[in-house]
Amino acid sequence: MVIANVISYVLVIVGALNWGLYGIFNFNLVSWIFQGPRSIGSIIVYSIITLAAIWLIISPIISGHGLRLAMRDENEREARKREQGV
Repeated sequence: MVIANVISYVLVIVGALNWGLYGIFNFNLVSWIFQGPRSIGSIIVYSIITLAAIWLIISPIISGHGLRLAMRDENEREARKREQGV
């Protein structure tokens, strides 16, 4: 599941960069690479990026852990150490 999350993060970052380029410079990188916004290559890339975003939304629910932040994990470890008297 970690590999799927890493791949999804990379794809979502690519999608965000594409939106940033489009918003700031009116340049659509995916459309430029695949020679048009409605070409089969562009549609596939947009669909994969959408699936990656959906995966990042539902993966915390599937894993049962929710969204875990680094500070939360460190605080939990410190609390356990205090409980154990270490």
